[in-house]
Amino acid sequence: MNKGIPAVLVLAVSLTVAVPGIAAQASGKEAKGLRVVSEQTASGFAFPESVGCDSRAKVLYVSQFGSELKPTEKDGKGKISKVSLAGKVLEDRFLPAHGEVLHKPKGIWVKGERLWVTDIDVVWVFDLKSRRGRKLELRGITFANDPTVLGNSLYVSDNRADQLYRVEPADFFDQKITPQVTIVFVGRSIHPNGLFPARDGSLLMVGFQSPKQPRGIHAPRPDGEFTALSRDIGRLDGVYQLPDRSLLVTDWDTGTFARWTAKGGMQTLASGFKGPGRFLRHL
Repeated sequence: MNKGIPAVLVLAVSLTVAVPGIAAQASGKEAKGLRVVSEQTASGFAFPESVGCDSRAKVLYVSQFGSELKPTEKDGKGKISKVSLAGKVLEDRFLPAHGEVLHKPKGIWVKGERLWVTDIDVVWVFDLKSRRGRKLELRGITFANDPTVLGNSLYVSDNRADQLYRVEPADFFDQKITPQVTIVFVGRSIHPNGLFPARDGSLLMVGFQSPKQPRGIHAPRPDGEFTALSRDIGRLDGVYQLPDRSLLVTDWDTGTFARWTAKGGMQTLASGFKGPGRFLRHL
């Protein structure tokens, strides 16, 4: 993952994907001038939910629900498309491979030759070369949302049941591996949605709860408790940490893509999104 972010792709729950270019510098002083410098729209996606970036291959992967929104329906119509950095669809159904089924694929995380994606009550890990995958059931999960790899652990959020899961090892593609699944917490009024590995080694979590119930930004403490980094500020979906440790977030309540700092709060960078979701985090 590069330290700078030359572009950030914000994904909305509609048939469009907006691509704002971001001008960002490493220092906090210079980052105050963060702004959107360009916007593009790529259309034709069937209820896209999340997008991940393969920085080595310089391509994007977009999870799509298919013909209907219905995020918990097991209809076998889900897919992951391979898309150029300019938004051109290179392969409409890159994943899953023949014989494997996705229903409503949601959050995506890409690292090396692996791609992780959540799908209602399971999490998949795919090998990007062979396109084969392995599915892991997450017992007790109600809405597997965002996967994030931190060290040798895979974290999966469940915002509807206010839970966070940990899978070890993160890369369980090998059938000989028996992954260990742990519920990190449940019922803490965090409702974790988007996850991101912070630069200090902790895990950042932004909260989302429906109906319109604002949630905030949290991070775990060494004692196992959690620190609220912000007040309840919205229904937050995507999160990314910039080099100056400020955050880029998306907010369903305001339909915005924004920068958040502890001192300055939310700074809107782009607006007018309908259901802004997770954006690429690996350029």
